[in-house]
Amino acid sequence: MIEQIKDKDVLYQDTLPGGTHWSMLMRKGTTLRLIDKEGGANVGMLFYNPENTLERYNAPDTLKCQHTFKLTKGHCLYSDMGRIFCSITEDTLGWHDTVGGNLTNALMEATWGIKDYQQFRNERTISGEHAFLVELAKYGLNKRDMAANLNLFSCIKADDLGNLSFVENHSKAGDYLDLRFEMDTLVMLHTCPHPMSTAESYPKKPVTYQLRNSPAVAEDDICLNACAENRRGFENNRLYHLCAHH
Repeated sequence: MIEQIKDKDVLYQDTLPGGTHWSMLMRKGTTLRLIDKEGGANVGMLFYNPENTLERYNAPDTLKCQHTFKLTKGHCLYSDMGRIFCSITEDTLGWHDTVGGNLTNALMEATWGIKDYQQFRNERTISGEHAFLVELAKYGLNKRDMAANLNLFSCIKADDLGNLSFVENHSKAGDYLDLRFEMDTLVMLHTCPHPMSTAESYPKKPVTYQLRNSPAVAEDDICLNACAENRRGFENNRLYHLCAHH
């Protein structure tokens, strides 16, 4: 059921229950706000160019060109063509994971077991892998089109030896981030658990999403000026849109 909208700047709002999935086409000049409703949320996310789905989110390029291991305000999310799908313009957390991967069916079964729909109905559990495959199929895509994904609201820490560990309940109720889309983008997302979650039972954490109009990118924009690579990314976008409309 669609929630009542109280913020006049919100064009559309709804809540995605925990352990579910969705997809949408975000237009250039719009912002997607994601809000952790209860705390401890995880949002797996993938991006594709709807005009050419071979162009998709590239985690290694996103991290190395901005010299970071985490994502937060000021960072841009890059495609494998050097263009910017979206920019993080607001963030109350300061750390979002893009290296932890996706929960597979096998890992889910080993960690929490499987609750199928036939027996458990709406209490069933699904993996992030299954969630993405369902959404990919809606656009004629399949497993080979699945790239390395984001895990928004989740945090992965590394010790001095390089061992990674999951920070449980990193996000608190009310934490949010804004993704400002710099080009038309096919967005796929799920609220299935992080693959490294240490929760005793399969966590189902809901996330509210809001659609808003974005203000124009100003010359002093934090994402544009975060590093020289981002300026080149925005210029790549400008050329892309210039050619697309002529």
